[in-house]
Amino acid sequence: MVDWRLRPASTADVEAVAELRAVVLKADLERLGRYDEQRVRQRLRDGFAPAHTWTIEVNNALAGCVALRPAEGAYWLEHFYLAPELQGRGVGSAVLGRLLERCDREGALIRLNVLQGSPARRLYERHGFTVETEDEVDVFMVRDPDPARR
Repeated sequence: MVDWRLRPASTADVEAVAELRAVVLKADLERLGRYDEQRVRQRLRDGFAPAHTWTIEVNNALAGCVALRPAEGAYWLEHFYLAPELQGRGVGSAVLGRLLERCDREGALIRLNVLQGSPARRLYERHGFTVETEDEVDVFMVRDPDPARR
């Protein structure tokens, strides 16, 4: 597996992460008829909260991003993007596993949404997420904390 690390995000990361989001989501958004070159970047800028976000670095370079935003009685897993050339190499699974361990220790529920038809859904299902609800664009998933890991 590739060596990686998490680094707390800063406001200086927003444009690089917005660009990564546009690259990662383009195929799925185009398939759903929802791709807009400016909107895909602006939605990241509008929702970027460095206090709850980490960049994923490989070889000291930005390779991804993930956020874990506290909400009432849960966390929202958001802005989880990984450079296409690193997908399928275990990095996303390792990053997700680290965040899930933290949430399990806290006894916290985790929520997320993923685009319909996205291969990322399989990653989330392998890590215990189940579908809560869905619409024509998004699948909303939830994962209860693992009591064995407390």
